[in-house]
Amino acid sequence: MSLLEIRFFTVHPGRREEFDRLSREETIPLMRRWGITVLTGGPALNDEDGYCLVRAFASEEERVGLQERFYASAEWNDNYDKPVMAMIADYKTVVLPLTPELKRRFGA
Repeated sequence: MSLLEIRFFTVHPGRREEFDRLSREETIPLMRRWGITVLTGGPALNDEDGYCLVRAFASEEERVGLQERFYASAEWNDNYDKPVMAMIADYKTVVLPLTPELKRRFGA
């Protein structure tokens, strides 16, 4: 793995618990089944409407390709796209190089 993607979500007030449950129980396991390496995810400790998802990829090409296929899949679109997007007010994505220290720390 050479890239770390950090996605910061702002969920609509009162929706974070539901967003967290859906993420932990359904969408993160689904991402993993599609070959996406999810390192961690969960509610932000410093923002009552914040949620973070951290994923690792071998390259930018892999990141873009896996996400394009995943988010275009019938499984995502039929079951999760509308309910998940209805909970999200905004999100930002940051992509960083995965340094040797972070690789050791995360085991990626």
